[in-house]
Amino acid sequence: MASLTRTLRPVFRTVYSQVRNYAEAGNEMKFTLAGANQVFYDQVSIRQVDVPSFSGSFGILPKHVPTLAVLKPGVVTVYEESGDTKKVFVSSGTVTINEDSSVQILAEEAHAVESLDNSAAKDILNKAQQQLSSASSEKDKAEAAIAVEVAEALVSASA
Repeated sequence: MASLTRTLRPVFRTVYSQVRNYAEAGNEMKFTLAGANQVFYDQVSIRQVDVPSFSGSFGILPKHVPTLAVLKPGVVTVYEESGDTKKVFVSSGTVTINEDSSVQILAEEAHAVESLDNSAAKDILNKAQQQLSSASSEKDKAEAAIAVEVAEALVSASA
């Protein structure tokens, strides 16, 4: 079996390098960020975006390998062409990185970090924790645990 693997390894490397493609665009990355409540960016050219995902937080630059990931509650940081940095809290959603270096983030809820109220976020966290401690069914416990996770990320973002 080991000799077969050694024999086929050069073939797999060739096939792998032919299958994996990076985006062909120059240094431009078109970016869209929208939540159910607001569109923050619509096909705007940016330098970089950092996203929180369930597989870990990661940065996206032009020519990033095409990817699809699920967002976890947290802050999306956008580095604009002008050098400005904008931060947007997202509760959940998806990020899609396409072969042409375009990136789309579609969030369930999205709010500019500067508009978040820390005391209101703490109140939401307290209520979610109370729901979790009083939940009786497995469904109610799961829903409350999700609410606690989102509220904890919200408190962290608003601090």
